[in-house]
Amino acid sequence: MNVKMLEHEIGQVDERSDILDGLSQDQKQLSPKYFYDETGSRLFDQICDLPEYYLTRTELGIMREHVEAMTGLMGPRASIIELGSGSSLKTRILLDHVEEPAAYVPVDISRDHLLKTAGCLADDYPEIEILPVCADFTQSFELPEPAVEPDRHVVYFPGSTIGNFSRDDAIDLLKQVRQVVNGNGALLIGVDLIKPRKVVEAAYNDTAGVTAKFNKNILARINRDHAGAFDPSRFEHDAVYDEEHHRIEMRLISCEEQDIPIAGQSIHFEKGEYIVTEHSHKYSIDEFGSIGEEAEFSLKDIWTDPDQLFSVQFLEAI
Repeated sequence: MNVKMLEHEIGQVDERSDILDGLSQDQKQLSPKYFYDETGSRLFDQICDLPEYYLTRTELGIMREHVEAMTGLMGPRASIIELGSGSSLKTRILLDHVEEPAAYVPVDISRDHLLKTAGCLADDYPEIEILPVCADFTQSFELPEPAVEPDRHVVYFPGSTIGNFSRDDAIDLLKQVRQVVNGNGALLIGVDLIKPRKVVEAAYNDTAGVTAKFNKNILARINRDHAGAFDPSRFEHDAVYDEEHHRIEMRLISCEEQDIPIAGQSIHFEKGEYIVTEHSHKYSIDEFGSIGEEAEFSLKDIWTDPDQLFSVQFLEAI
């Protein structure tokens, strides 16, 4: 089934400037949002199936066990707006249980992956209006108008993607979500919890090397979209846990001194110098509760696994 997609301009000039600015800092960095072209999205789906990567299977277990409580809190005729729609495994659990959904609105930066996922869901859920939006959800974007007027908007933000943001940026993003859902809206969000270093580091340094391919794919994307000349084989993947800030730091380390042309500019790397490509923050329940409160959300309910590795939280707009 064909789906009509609302597209927001994802400006090449702004993206290019952001990339060049990040690589020109004393500590080189790239936003993890640039991971997710079609190849990156496919590799991330593979990561989710790895034995070391506890996040997805743990969150899926929580969703399966508690979905009726979650959809009960959502109520009938909700418009479900998913940020970073991914492969939709967890989404299907929600859609199988939610009462008379007004619409499902997946929002993703990867156009081809979004269209494919939305098309599959439209085929499998013909009774639900599927309204994909191609946009960078860290920026403001317009919501489509469903045929059925929703009783409330519920943003669904699974997978602990909120952990990619600093505390201040996480608050800013949730404030934006608060504006999207309006006065009676809600947020269903996955939040990774603080745990031992060895568990976290293993999840981001898998023995099969899939996370390394995923990390290096960001260089291939810069080559393709922004006239870069990275040789991914001249960089190595690493991920280390920063216990002070309770976050994993994913890096691409230059194996040698080199100069990389990007869009007519040259970026210099010393041997051993690295690009930070992702931070993934882990939270205590109280810490994340304070972030929600600053964004004008109150915690309504929370569900965790028996080992307290991960949480799914339902917050309502204040």
